[in-house]
Amino acid sequence: MTSTVPNAVEHADAQQPPITMFGPDFPYAYDDFLAHPAGLGQIPATEHGTQVAVIGGGLSGIVAAYELMKMGLKPVVYEADRIGGRLRTVGFDGCDDSLTAEMGAMRFPPSSTALQHYIDLAGLQTRPFPNPLAEATPSTVVDLKGESHYAETVADLPQVYRDVAEAWNRCLEEGADFSDMNRALRERDVPRIREIWSRLVEKLDNQTFYGFLCDSEAFKSFRHREIFGQVGFGTGGWDTDFPNSILEILRVVYTEADDHHRGIVGGSQQLPLRLWEREPEKIVHWAYGTSLASLHENREPRPAVTRLHRTAGNRITVTDAHGDIRTYPAAIFTAQSWMLLSKIDCDDSLFPIDHWTAIERTHYMESSKLFVPVDRPFWLDKDEETGRDVMSMTLTDRMTRGTYLLDNGPDQPAVICLSYTWCDDSLKWLPLSANERMEVMLKSLGEIYPKVDIRKHIIGNPVTVSWENEPYFMGAFKANLPGHYRYQRRLFTHFMQDRLPEDKRGIFLAGDDISWTAGWAEGAVQTALNAVWGVMHHFGGTTDPANPGPGDVYDEIAPVELPED
Repeated sequence: MTSTVPNAVEHADAQQPPITMFGPDFPYAYDDFLAHPAGLGQIPATEHGTQVAVIGGGLSGIVAAYELMKMGLKPVVYEADRIGGRLRTVGFDGCDDSLTAEMGAMRFPPSSTALQHYIDLAGLQTRPFPNPLAEATPSTVVDLKGESHYAETVADLPQVYRDVAEAWNRCLEEGADFSDMNRALRERDVPRIREIWSRLVEKLDNQTFYGFLCDSEAFKSFRHREIFGQVGFGTGGWDTDFPNSILEILRVVYTEADDHHRGIVGGSQQLPLRLWEREPEKIVHWAYGTSLASLHENREPRPAVTRLHRTAGNRITVTDAHGDIRTYPAAIFTAQSWMLLSKIDCDDSLFPIDHWTAIERTHYMESSKLFVPVDRPFWLDKDEETGRDVMSMTLTDRMTRGTYLLDNGPDQPAVICLSYTWCDDSLKWLPLSANERMEVMLKSLGEIYPKVDIRKHIIGNPVTVSWENEPYFMGAFKANLPGHYRYQRRLFTHFMQDRLPEDKRGIFLAGDDISWTAGWAEGAVQTALNAVWGVMHHFGGTTDPANPGPGDVYDEIAPVELPED
């Protein structure tokens, strides 16, 4: 068992096809598209060398730019802060370079198969991430209402936790056809996926996560709902997600996005940085040895975008923080969508009004983390009285909520994520400095582990982030509220621009908040590939018939469309 509260179905049959983040909203095989020897498509030779603006140097922007470059276009990347976006890996001042902290994305499920394509391409390695009760986690402590329970497997927890696990299984099975959908996703049975999901979207679009639990006979006990919220499944407590749409949660559990996580050795930010410098073996128009970096002055992206507007010929004109004005026949916007409402001066004519409404209604979750470097993985020491680990991966209802222990081997310097929180729990940390946060966290953990002196092992200053306070993000990731399905559909399908008025074409939205799976790097990759197809199509390009792109098969797998009247 890898989860505190496991998914509804145990997949013991090794003959079953592996699950991927394939649907249910848009069951397109991005991994097959990427793996096909025909490539992603081609553009007319007359368009080779044409500049395309790519706004945002996070994973989505870098993937899009990389693939456009391979087609023979010249992406011009704009980045306000640093390449990587929410793939942000930082070090600790004065400490060994091997000690890093993942301020944003830090764990990735095997079902993120399009993401894995680029991880492999960049030559990066992954290793199991120490989630609660995962195989890579020596032990887990669940601390609720002042009572702690030590566990190496879920079987070590009191019966009430197993009751909660069973309630979640029943709730998913009875309310969301979990087994049927999971099977259809594994088999890539698109008609069956669409049949199940169409019914559920219509039924559940207006339902919160908490309301879904309350409607289930399995969760009639408030105590069970409370424990489920505080302990959760997969990565820990999910009560901060209770106000969100249940459809968001179903996307996670159907595709096993919250299970069997792996971290990127050396840090996730290496992925976009390596793609920035990578010289593709197969490239059109450009000389062998060309990279995204080499196409940019001083090998650096352009600075922050300050204005976007349409000019004659339905072109996109971009003004940057240096005052430089450039005009492009096409652009991809991958930055956090709220930037279009606040940081960037935009023409209303950039998007149809219903798309502006969708952008304005996008709901973002807050998130905070704090890491400290320590001299060694002391948590593996054994308590002389109990024989247990002196400290464990910790889930608690105290301020810290989730504490993760990240080691590089015995006696090597290590890192503790003292706290990882979301929403209201994150906002509680917002006014505090890094050192003030650390003091509160050490106090909370000291109450759980009174015999452990964490402070004496700390070898450097803490590093912290509150994504809601980051000027170019204003939140950690999108999470739809009930009734937001229609808004999300507008944003995700924006790359299909033949359906838009001609004067609203040429700028494409991408990024994980445009995807159906926000908060997961896979969604950033998938929407980047949608935008690449859109730009290719915009320039009169085509895919190989043997490898149709997401727009080519759109009518067969388009997201469910709900009525608006």
